[in-house]
Amino acid sequence: MTDARQQLIDYIAAEAVFHGDFTLTSGKKASYYVDLRKVSLDHRVAPLIGQVMIDLIRDIPDVFAVGGMTMGADPVAAAILHQGAAQGLGYDAFVVRKEPKDHGRGKQVEGPDLEGKRVIVLEDTSTTGGSPLKAAEALRAVGAEIAAVAVVVDRDTGAREAIEAAGYPYYAAIGLKDLGLA
Repeated sequence: MTDARQQLIDYIAAEAVFHGDFTLTSGKKASYYVDLRKVSLDHRVAPLIGQVMIDLIRDIPDVFAVGGMTMGADPVAAAILHQGAAQGLGYDAFVVRKEPKDHGRGKQVEGPDLEGKRVIVLEDTSTTGGSPLKAAEALRAVGAEIAAVAVVVDRDTGAREAIEAAGYPYYAAIGLKDLGLA
């Protein structure tokens, strides 16, 4: 385990895991909630997320850009973009809106032109895989090729299975065991 990964696990466990009764985006109920935005928008932790995620995706060939459904994927994509640039890697970032804009150019995917480009769909915390699959659908509509789906924290509640069943490789940096939740 890299030092960056262990530091990231420590920050998430200490500052982003909440216990109680929660309803997740998927509608599922949970006795804990991993609120990754508590740390992904923290100046101490964002560089760690970038490093850990780059380590996770580094061997996926010909990746042009990373991103996913706003809002959870946005800080993760920005962290990868910045850490990648610091390492001389050329990952661009994109944002997928929940719905196409109803004004301007009516875009659902913002950022560089992705037609014919290989991309990685990101998610901060994955439960059912619904958000990255919806993002992948919007990306395919603009001509992007989905190289993989990569998440920071996998809740081990079916996302991997759903994403792999849709035909996409699935990568997770941190699991529930790492956080002492399983």
